[in-house]
Amino acid sequence: MIVDVLLGPLRNGIDAVVLKGLLQVGAAVAIALVVVGVSRLRGLALEREFSVALVRGFVQVLIMGSLIGVLLTAQYFWSWVILLGMIGGATWISKSRGEGLPRVTRVSFLSILFGAGTVVVLMTLTGAIESTVRDLVPVGSMVIANAMKINSLSLDRVRGEVRANREEIEAGLALGAPPSAVITQHVQTGVRAALIPTIDSLRSLGWVWIPGIMTGMILSGENPLYAALYQFAIMSMIFAAGGLTSMSSSILVGEYLFTDADQLKRIGAAESDTTPME
Repeated sequence: MIVDVLLGPLRNGIDAVVLKGLLQVGAAVAIALVVVGVSRLRGLALEREFSVALVRGFVQVLIMGSLIGVLLTAQYFWSWVILLGMIGGATWISKSRGEGLPRVTRVSFLSILFGAGTVVVLMTLTGAIESTVRDLVPVGSMVIANAMKINSLSLDRVRGEVRANREEIEAGLALGAPPSAVITQHVQTGVRAALIPTIDSLRSLGWVWIPGIMTGMILSGENPLYAALYQFAIMSMIFAAGGLTSMSSSILVGEYLFTDADQLKRIGAAESDTTPME
């Protein structure tokens, strides 16, 4: 069945709508490649990461689009299995941003599972997310994806804060301060920095941008006021999941940064820190 879904469009010829989508993708990729070129000219050494992300994103979303019909016919139980798999993928992607931190994979998994999982389960139990594969998988994936982004930002910022302020932290420990006292400020900085994009999105909601879910609901004939209310509910879920994720991630990292003798562990360098500038 899956093979038929994937190869069906090729066997029957490319649909006009699909062809239009491919042309739109081509135009968007062309613009993205300009960014890749500018990155190389500016010596940012991000062109490989940009290029890999573009290719992976295209392939993954194409596969998901091809399989979505199969997913919508699956039993409700499998929607939770799918979301758990998404959390695993989010963990794998997010942990790279905290490379060098102790137990970063465990921290990422537990934080995303706690943040996104708590929100999705509670919103499903209260009826804010309908108990169907059609609703749970798309909405849950958005919550998980944003929790992943915020976890990545939190890990990256905390790692940077600890490496930049290592001498200050060790001086505090030498004076007898407990680890929780010397690391709190840096953990808080990481949490605040990670939540800035989500807070700005909430502040600009309906003013600077009209989100895709709200737009799609209006175009499909839904009541515009209901579409706005539902979109705000989604954004609130994203904010709650992001807050829980970033706070739990930072707290766990703070716990794992110190040895049993209350000494600060050595923080390894991430690959991006050692990549030479061209």
